[in-house]
Amino acid sequence: MRCRHSNLHTRQRGAALVVAMLVFALCAALVVAMEGEFSRIFARSAGVLFAEQANAYLRGAEDLAGMALINDYDLDQQSQDERDDLTEIWAQPAPPYALDEGGWMTGRLTDLQGLFNINLLGNGQQPQPGTPIANRFTTEQAQFIRLLQALGEPEISEYEAIAITESIADWLDSDGEPRDNGAEDDFYYGREPALRVGNRPMSSVSELLSVANMTPEIYVALAPYVTVWPKEGTSLNIHTAPLAVLRSLNEDKVLSPLSEDEGQVLVDYREETGFTDVEALLNHQVFASRKDKMTATRTLLGKRSSFFLLSAEVELAQRNMRLYSVLERRQRSVVTLVRAAGSL
Repeated sequence: MRCRHSNLHTRQRGAALVVAMLVFALCAALVVAMEGEFSRIFARSAGVLFAEQANAYLRGAEDLAGMALINDYDLDQQSQDERDDLTEIWAQPAPPYALDEGGWMTGRLTDLQGLFNINLLGNGQQPQPGTPIANRFTTEQAQFIRLLQALGEPEISEYEAIAITESIADWLDSDGEPRDNGAEDDFYYGREPALRVGNRPMSSVSELLSVANMTPEIYVALAPYVTVWPKEGTSLNIHTAPLAVLRSLNEDKVLSPLSEDEGQVLVDYREETGFTDVEALLNHQVFASRKDKMTATRTLLGKRSSFFLLSAEVELAQRNMRLYSVLERRQRSVVTLVRAAGSL
């Protein structure tokens, strides 16, 4: 009897030990699961907190940019010289600004009116078949053909520049008739994947990658010199236009750009002396024999700007976030037209 009782007691102790081990294993699994879930919740919360804090700083950078543009407007009114050039405070590179949390913030403004507006290529009527090449293009289209040839690398011939220009014009216009070297829906249907032309102004420079005859190499070279803002009613700022854009200024019906040396002479003169206005630019020796044939081109030029691009970046907790804002200055107010954010 004592033997049977002892065996029963031993089996009960063994079963209790197994149950205890199961309970311990279950508790350990629950702890591990809870720890993992806590880590995920913590990471999400930290990410949300970072995003909100970084966004607050970036919006602050946008406000600072607006203040700088308004201050520049006030100074121009005081000096009675309404112009925007690269010597003004808004155009100076800003050093990184240290944040209390240990990170930094920086930003810079780019004058969008110093760049070529792609959406202007959709202006004008479809040329009639057989139109001489000198009369086939609008003033803006002729300037863009010159700009493409002024990029340097990759080298673009006049024929290639015309094909790209006409393809962009077909992308922008509302009709379905392709130009001599352009492309409409019939061409894009055969692509993989198939797509349709925009038939409207571009909302982003990156749309150029979808246009016929445009290559990634040409796009990379062209992108720093073009914009889609403003859409209409503004002029190219001669004080902020980069070298390639200045080289795109020539006689109205000439499709070749200024030489690189001629463009560099203009840039050097602008930095050392400066042009008071459009007439001073056209009276420069580079245009001495050309200005009488630049009547239409003259109407595209100006010395003031209203549209700017803010590129701001903030670093917090070893994480970066960027903000790109298109700002329009309307006298003493600044309006954000487009805002896009990204993280690294």
